[in-house]
Amino acid sequence: MAISGATRLLFVIGDPIAHASAPGLINSKLDSAGIDAVMVPLHVPASGLSAAIAALRRIQNCAGAIITMPHKIRVIEHLDSLTDAAGQVGAVNVVRREPDGRLVGTMLDGEGFVAGLERAGHRIAGTRVLLLGAGGAASAIAFAVARHGAIHLTIHNRTPTRATDLVARLRDAGERISACAGAAVATNHDVVINATPLGMTADDAPPLDPKSLEPHMLAAEVITTPERTTFLAQAAQRGCTVHPGRPMLVAQLELMVEFMGVGIDGQ
Repeated sequence: MAISGATRLLFVIGDPIAHASAPGLINSKLDSAGIDAVMVPLHVPASGLSAAIAALRRIQNCAGAIITMPHKIRVIEHLDSLTDAAGQVGAVNVVRREPDGRLVGTMLDGEGFVAGLERAGHRIAGTRVLLLGAGGAASAIAFAVARHGAIHLTIHNRTPTRATDLVARLRDAGERISACAGAAVATNHDVVINATPLGMTADDAPPLDPKSLEPHMLAAEVITTPERTTFLAQAAQRGCTVHPGRPMLVAQLELMVEFMGVGIDGQ
């Protein structure tokens, strides 16, 4: 990859940042597509977030930045505007720099998740979904499955009030989906989504009792490492179709770069 004075800069901002896979994945695609742009990780602690975002405004060849943990909520106060998706979720994971220096934030966790499913041949439209979790990624997924035609959504969270709050936000946004807070029981659902951190380490408890999983169900994960979480392994043992977290990551990164105005044409 040749870098010149005309190269457009894309950043990934987080703390920590050493584990970030976005630069490697996106730079490979940019290089393959012959696009003069490069993605660079920035290790920015909370105390430096304001200065880092202010710098984006002044860097003329900056296209924008991916925002990772723990900045997805705090970054909002430093932006000029939000898309509807970011406003609904209350978090941002990508920022676009406009030519005049204005910064626009959006949230693509949900759209990335659905795009990853659809590329693998799985449709959300007409399904009954059990969503495990009610945090930032889960909230984005809730709105996305509603937009893409799921007919029912049950949300389970270990803090029940967060699940009921997410249901209320769906209703307030006018999403036309039957939604409720409920138990972590897969019975009477078609798709089960683990949007919790449970499964990132080998000694994590599973996000639900696998006995309620049935062979006709799709078990989907947002965790990318390990690729085969306990949840997916148990679902496969029960005869379910399983869908790992990496397709969400790949699809979301492409959507993020597109939002920043650097299309990679599906390379």
